Amino acid sequence: MTEARRPLVTIAALALALALSPLVLTGPAHAATGVGTGTGAGTEQSAGSGDKSIYAAASIQYSGAVTKDGSAGNMTSSDVNWTPPPCWYAPYLGAKDFKKKMSGQIESAKNTPGMGGTAGAAVGEMQRHYEDGYGWTDTPGYKDYNVDKDGEGMFWAAVENPDEPDVLKRSSCNDLPFWVENGDTPPARYEEALSPEILAALAYQRMQLPDTKVTLAPEATTKVNLPTWAWLDKAVFNEVQATAAINVPGFNIRATTTAKPVSLKLEPGTADAETFPASGECVFNADGSIGQPYAKGDAGKTPPCGIRYLHSSGDGVFKLRATITWKISWTGTGNTGGDLPDGTFGTTQDVSVREIQAVVR
Repeated sequence: MTEARRPLVTIAALALALALSPLVLTGPAHAATGVGTGTGAGTEQSAGSGDKSIYAAASIQYSGAVTKDGSAGNMTSSDVNWTPPPCWYAPYLGAKDFKKKMSGQIESAKNTPGMGGTAGAAVGEMQRHYEDGYGWTDTPGYKDYNVDKDGEGMFWAAVENPDEPDVLKRSSCNDLPFWVENGDTPPARYEEALSPEILAALAYQRMQLPDTKVTLAPEATTKVNLPTWAWLDKAVFNEVQATAAINVPGFNIRATTTAKPVSLKLEPGTADAETFPASGECVFNADGSIGQPYAKGDAGKTPPCGIRYLHSSGDGVFKLRATITWKISWTGTGNTGGDLPDGTFGTTQDVSVREIQAVVR
């Protein structure tokens, strides 16, 4: 049965999020086990009976330079309008196991006090959708949860990115779980369905970059009006890669995000300073290094990358900030790929600046 419009679909999705919350998966940039633990799952999960037939959404597996604790990485996008995906749709359960979970939760929701009125009607609409084939123009219904097709596909459900604002999650990924045949891709209307590009963005978010502490000469303590040389060793700043992949029956994709360092920006920590070059942007040399190490006899020269402090830091220190800009690209399954916004990552270090003392006779 197909209807022309979905009068309660938004309410139904809301009811799903509030009353049937275990189906809205959460976790640190990966799909969960189906019970909202956020700990991730393997490609198989044991059912209560002991048979391994519940194919919960496989966790997104990360490799390369990624954070170890599942938290967001340390790179900031240079494009203020770009953010990692707040949520996405991912393979969740096979038909029989989806029926077991969904039908149980629908019954629980129907028996929950206060689930009358519009919310109760929305739950009833969902029940008709999955049991009686009640659908809409762009969303077909299902007869008995598609159990006659068990093993031929999976229901997909929403996964929330815990590192992104709730307001973005609420405005996206609010459709009910939907069926996808093995080997097929979700319909085009599900723009947030898991794809190589989404995996690339998640790898971007979790990418771990090297510390940007620069070598200084003089080291830590310098003098007013004395050029301070700054440089970074070429061995430290090679390309950094992070890979995200998912592997479930009938659906296997991956993406590798690559960050290539392109420039270093020095911010002295005070307006009373000059940078070399004047822009503060030190470009990478052909060998991958930045700047030039100070050598004996260079005291009278201007460093290709460095700072001159014009005033003393007194009893305190100046917070020198060194920020690397990284050029980001990605490649993925099916010869996909492209660019993501440049990323930046910086750290600060203390610099003490002293006055040069002179004896007057």
